[in-house]
Amino acid sequence: MSEPREELTWELFGAASRELAEQIAADGYEADIILSIARGGLFVAGALGYALDVKNLHVANVEFYTGVDERLPVPIMLPPVPNVVDLSGARVLVADDVADTGATLKLVRDFCGEHVADVRCAVVYEKPHSSVQCEYVWRRTDRWINFPWSTLPPVVKRAEQVLDA
Repeated sequence: MSEPREELTWELFGAASRELAEQIAADGYEADIILSIARGGLFVAGALGYALDVKNLHVANVEFYTGVDERLPVPIMLPPVPNVVDLSGARVLVADDVADTGATLKLVRDFCGEHVADVRCAVVYEKPHSSVQCEYVWRRTDRWINFPWSTLPPVVKRAEQVLDA
């Protein structure tokens, strides 16, 4: 029998993203930019953008996971890399679906670090072993998470797209 998993439905994601936005608003944090970590963070960033009335959304494409609990040795940022001029002096909210190892969030947070006024992280889930403790978390779990956007297999399976590290 396989390990129990955390199940996030689309309906629960709607409630989770709203509660995450309420946490951020209650903290008084007013982001100028929401920087999404693609792909899972795209959903979170979109929902937070609407809830927090932030229209300035950017994307960082990061490759790390290659399968269920399978990953590259280190995360790599894929082109197009966000332009630091666009982030300069801004209050940036980094949005992702999960802080698992924390390596992806650390890469993006550190990328922003010296260029922005302030950078904070918001995730739907945070694992206890994450190297990054996010400022805004909807739920903490040590389980594998089934997200509604990645549970079903792709309709079309494309050739491997991972860049050689």
